[in-house]
Amino acid sequence: MRLMPLPKRVLQCGTLSLDLSQPHVMGILNVTPDSFSDGGKHNTQDQAIAYALQMIADGATVIDVGGESTRPGASSVEVEEEIRRVVPVVKELSKHNVVISIDTSQPEVIKAAVKAGAHIWNDVRALTRPHALVTAAELNIPIIIMHMRGEPTTMNQLDQYNDVTVDVMGELQQRVNDALKVGVKPENIMIDPGFGFAKNAQQNLKLLQQFHKLNQMGYPILSALSRKRFIGEALGGADAQNRAVGSVAAHLISIQQGASMVRAHDVKAMSDAIQVWQAMLSA
Repeated sequence: MRLMPLPKRVLQCGTLSLDLSQPHVMGILNVTPDSFSDGGKHNTQDQAIAYALQMIADGATVIDVGGESTRPGASSVEVEEEIRRVVPVVKELSKHNVVISIDTSQPEVIKAAVKAGAHIWNDVRALTRPHALVTAAELNIPIIIMHMRGEPTTMNQLDQYNDVTVDVMGELQQRVNDALKVGVKPENIMIDPGFGFAKNAQQNLKLLQQFHKLNQMGYPILSALSRKRFIGEALGGADAQNRAVGSVAAHLISIQQGASMVRAHDVKAMSDAIQVWQAMLSA
């Protein structure tokens, strides 16, 4: 494992900007009834906004709003319902000085969310839905392209790799190329290796061990492994509520290898860990 410098890049998010040479915490705000770790906890507007403001106070510089669960086996959500869940929260959050990311694969949802004040499209399906690529180019906003195979209902059967890191990078590069071909600007692209999506526990751990290789692709990297099942397995079977420390440790390993942003449930603990890491670097 090697210590990698973070890229000297700025991600422009409307009138806000993120200096990616410093690690950022993306706080997870699931406005869903069925997300694997916190489903149902924040699915009223007042609950969602209160929780988002707490995450901002705890150090989150990005809030990732999701209206559809992508846990293994999750059922799909109608576009209108996803918009109903997400847009009112975005409108309220846009009154605060924070970058808003939208965890969706639906072009209609991201268009409505951007109109309401959102800044980043975080797509676990890597712009594979109809019209997603063209929408990404037209919106001209930062796009997070994540690696996944299949759908949440099928991805656990699609974890066959020759070399998980090499194969993930190759498949991610193809999606990046497709985005570039339709006019998505290179400076708007971030990549996410997709921990937990179509990967078993050992493959996730190998991907974390070799995370530094993702820097070869030349794009800023998001690490999103908070409370994932493989963290629980590494901890001897810990359930989702008891994976906080393991998640923080794994995210810090990602940052040391070049991740500019980590997507976290436990924002205060993650922010504290980054603060200690930065103090060590500047000692």
